Amino acid sequence: MVLALLLVAQTASASGPAAFSAARFDPLVRDGIRQGAYPGAALVVGRRDTILFARGYGHLTWSASSPAVDPDSTIYDLASLTKVIATTTSLMLLVERGQVRLDEPASAYIAELKGSATAGITVRQLLTHTSGLRADIPDPELKAIPDSAALMTRVLRETPRVPPGTRVIYSDLNAILLGEVVRRVAGEPLDAFATREVFVPLGLHQTMFRPPSRLRTRIAPTGLWRGHPVAGTVNDGSAFKLRGVSGNAGLFSTASDVARFAQFMLRGGTSRDGSRLLGEETLRLFTSKATTFTAGTEARALGWQAVPTGESVSSAGTLFGPRSYGHTGWTGTSLWIDPDRDLFVVLLTNRAYAPRARRPFTLLKQVRGGVADAAARASDAR
Repeated sequence: MVLALLLVAQTASASGPAAFSAARFDPLVRDGIRQGAYPGAALVVGRRDTILFARGYGHLTWSASSPAVDPDSTIYDLASLTKVIATTTSLMLLVERGQVRLDEPASAYIAELKGSATAGITVRQLLTHTSGLRADIPDPELKAIPDSAALMTRVLRETPRVPPGTRVIYSDLNAILLGEVVRRVAGEPLDAFATREVFVPLGLHQTMFRPPSRLRTRIAPTGLWRGHPVAGTVNDGSAFKLRGVSGNAGLFSTASDVARFAQFMLRGGTSRDGSRLLGEETLRLFTSKATTFTAGTEARALGWQAVPTGESVSSAGTLFGPRSYGHTGWTGTSLWIDPDRDLFVVLLTNRAYAPRARRPFTLLKQVRGGVADAAARASDAR
């Protein structure tokens, strides 16, 4: 009887409050696997000071003999979550220290932009994706670029397709330039600066660029090469050409580490031991809605996506509050934070790996939105 009671207590503790139950989340995430959108997923829901629900689903590949997903140990290619966890946070630090000014042109930090058509684009416009630059460099052109130096030269030659400040065009080029701003101002590559100044202080010990080969068996693959899963190599073409370190992609992490980062954001810029990494005012500035154009278009904060997301099926669901902010990644990753509810949702999948569904991205959006709404309802039920 004593053993049975202990097991019940442990289960209750691991699952969090009753409202945040497996019955609420399991059918949503497992349905994505059943429909072929992704072979596995890691979900963590929590608040600034506690984890309310954490579970792994499925496997790293479609084979039942591949490792099962675990939120603490399975490593995912975060794709565009790199933009907020590494690049934006690094810029928050540099802005707070007075080394970067949001309304200065990026050419103040990247000399090669002076005199070009991009010379007047500000750091703020790069962060809000209102620079006017196109989404990315087309694949055929990208494949013809020989190396990282040539790619950066090509990015620096890009010109706005619409007048800066007039509309949102979500662009990897913005983030690549922001990563270059960090490199020039900090005097070291983005990965080195972010690791020392962000990941280590926050205890994100499994968050890294260019993961070593010894971790490959724990990394969810995002592609196939001659029939074999590809794991540990960044899935993004530009980041790959930039040797795995870029402002737009390249970061790898676990769901538990991303959850710790979300808690840091909800705590207003402090680490778990209470040490302050960022001022609350800086964090509020970067996560507040900064751009809203016509109705139905996506809203942006500084580096972050805001609500409304402009999607027919929103990755933030329908219930997250008006001050919510988050981001998604092409490989199948997402993080959404609702500061008014003191609530976050991390859902990591490897949607990019050999999906079995005809419309895997649409299915994933439905799962993301469903999970966000389920978390909001659970939070409101307390």
